[in-house]
Amino acid sequence: MTTRVLTGIKPSGVPHIGNFVGAIRPAVVASRTPGVESFFFLADLHSLINTQDPERVRRSTLEIAASWLAAGLEPDKVWFYRQSDIPEISELTWLLTCVAGKGILNRAHAYKAAVDKNTADHQDADAGITAGLFMYPVLMAADILIFNAHQVPVGRDQVQHIEMARDFGQRFNHVYGREFFTLPEAAIDEQVATLPGLDGRKMSKSYDNTIPLSASPAELKKLIFSILTDSRAPGEPKDTEGSPLFQLYQAFATPEETAAFAQAYADGIAWGDAKQQLFERVERDIAPLRERYEALVAKPAEIEAILRDGAQRLRAQYATPLLRELRDAVGLRDLSLAPSVAKQATAKAALPVFKQYREADGRFYFKLSDAQGNVLVQSQGFDSPRDAGQLVAALKNAEVADQLQSTEIELKVAADEVLAALASLREAAAQA
Repeated sequence: MTTRVLTGIKPSGVPHIGNFVGAIRPAVVASRTPGVESFFFLADLHSLINTQDPERVRRSTLEIAASWLAAGLEPDKVWFYRQSDIPEISELTWLLTCVAGKGILNRAHAYKAAVDKNTADHQDADAGITAGLFMYPVLMAADILIFNAHQVPVGRDQVQHIEMARDFGQRFNHVYGREFFTLPEAAIDEQVATLPGLDGRKMSKSYDNTIPLSASPAELKKLIFSILTDSRAPGEPKDTEGSPLFQLYQAFATPEETAAFAQAYADGIAWGDAKQQLFERVERDIAPLRERYEALVAKPAEIEAILRDGAQRLRAQYATPLLRELRDAVGLRDLSLAPSVAKQATAKAALPVFKQYREADGRFYFKLSDAQGNVLVQSQGFDSPRDAGQLVAALKNAEVADQLQSTEIELKVAADEVLAALASLREAAAQA
């Protein structure tokens, strides 16, 4: 069985080496695993939640696409596309919105954090919060469900979104009576590396402590030499535990290289020499990637063609056929097709209906209501559901349908209306 694995990449500037080690490199390697069908998409629609700068969105999309391609992603062997090039995703978002519970969306981490911040600042709870932020989980669910992905690699802070996607997909399946969607699983890699930044904290754009993946050799060296270290002098043994320099080196080095670097720490290597070794080791891996990146960024038309081709093929194979089924399922249909089916559905909807139920007194009842909900027949209480069911079956039987003066039922309308309703039920049953 082929496992579909889907990864979303939000355009938010050039990736840094932490992104490369923690996400890009392992994802590219995993995409070459036999039996895996990989989906990689640029989440440009998601980026609009935080960015209203059109040029920044365009530039970030180009830089992210170039970075992944430079890192070895093979568009002829994986699905590589731009979210906005598949309009079926937006349409599915609306279909899911119509079954998504608002209470679940109220509990989304990003929305709750924004509300909590407003509350702490003594502002209106929803001040500055857009519907885009609130509906973010539904769009993310559509990204996943439209291709029936089995696994979605995420960090622990994103698991909630996968659970929401499962909930929305399950609700849609239930409401429309068919397993349209595969329910995805979150794939959490506990071994994913989290690199320290220049200040020792987690490398993150929000901390402004990153090393860009496309940094020139001079910039790379300058940034590495700015990494904070302690005051231990040359010749003093140094701890590898908690050392940003060592962690960065280990992320790029072989086990043998790492062991040698650890020994240098124990021998009291000078911090300047340690930073030089780190620079040389990172540059060895980054140099060819940088060269490919610069060549790709210089040819945006080629990247555009790759993304459009991926989206076009993906729409034809997956998205368009699925949305055709979903539109039919929810009733968005061609009115000129199968009018007899529509008539049958209308006739069926107009039929009276029996309903059996149990009241608080512990006894069992039934009633017969017409299509407008008007009660035609109301039973007295029965000691068991079987007794009530037997009388319902008898009323549906032509031979005893005229026994409407039974002491066990109460007519709410004239007997001839009840007889007409029962006749309609029998006729429909005969045609079924």
